[in-house]
Amino acid sequence: MVTLTESSWNGKSDENGYDVVVVGGGAAGLSAALVLGRARRRTLVVDAGEPRNAPSAHLHGYLSRDGMAPADFLAAGREEIARYGVELVRDRATTASRDANPAPGGPAPAPGGFTVTLASGRTVRARHLVVATGLRDELPPVPGLAGRFGRDVIHCPYCHGWEARDLPTGVLATSPLSAHQALMVTQWSDDVRLFLHEVRESDLADEDRRRLAAAGVEVVPGEVSGLVVSDDRLTGVRLGDGTVHERAALYVAPRAVPRDELLTSLGAEMRETPFGRYPVIDERGLTSVPGLWAAGNASGFAEQVVNAASRGYRAGATINGELLFADLDAKAAEPA
Repeated sequence: MVTLTESSWNGKSDENGYDVVVVGGGAAGLSAALVLGRARRRTLVVDAGEPRNAPSAHLHGYLSRDGMAPADFLAAGREEIARYGVELVRDRATTASRDANPAPGGPAPAPGGFTVTLASGRTVRARHLVVATGLRDELPPVPGLAGRFGRDVIHCPYCHGWEARDLPTGVLATSPLSAHQALMVTQWSDDVRLFLHEVRESDLADEDRRRLAAAGVEVVPGEVSGLVVSDDRLTGVRLGDGTVHERAALYVAPRAVPRDELLTSLGAEMRETPFGRYPVIDERGLTSVPGLWAAGNASGFAEQVVNAASRGYRAGATINGELLFADLDAKAAEPA
């Protein structure tokens, strides 16, 4: 059994050698680390401190955690993993490579191991690597939009719809798919306007136009030039011709940019989706590269906090089993 204070790398004690390195300290990464720590696996979490939901005041839809501040949620997670000997460093993983040498604990070359270099200059090694780096949101370059994101400029009705219920609501189109977002928002407000911005009305599918009309969504052509804010709250959306539509909440679908540099550099197979490029993974989170795992928004666009935590848990539990049986097989293969 590997202790919590040191690890073995090719038979030598190595303070920078871990059973698992988790890159990303959000819900997915912390959840994986919690499971691994409780399984007595020497685990390192590398956290760059850039959570996607930092602009939001609260997280929602997570049973028993509904309404909790994201920063408080992460702080609680960091305290929990520390109880089980998991090490966390505030750093950034800059590069990662697969090792040619066998994994510690046995002669078998698969899944091998990984060497990860951090921005601080530290180099760490791991038998398995979990990438939970998430993604970043790129907003349309509309003046005032970014400053109100996470407040009354929002993106997810399941995250913010209850708080914005019954308000005069707008949806800023970023693609023809924004029609679907506008239709979803009608579950929370009867007063919804879809601002086409740079999308042409002819680009909307006939079925979407019929549904928008049936739902009572007003489709507003013309480019949005800015927001109207009074007393630190959104009061309207201004078009390029100067027309102002009174709105108290505005939904927008940001362009999701996955932080996939480690995955691609290690040769993970990727797939294109309508929401960006993501790794091909199995139901456990394993990529096409042995020993390389993806969890949370690093594995898909729609992983909300509760789903990300579940993904991390599943990956952590599976990795522990993989390590256990690899070590047992190696021991069984030793000469009597």
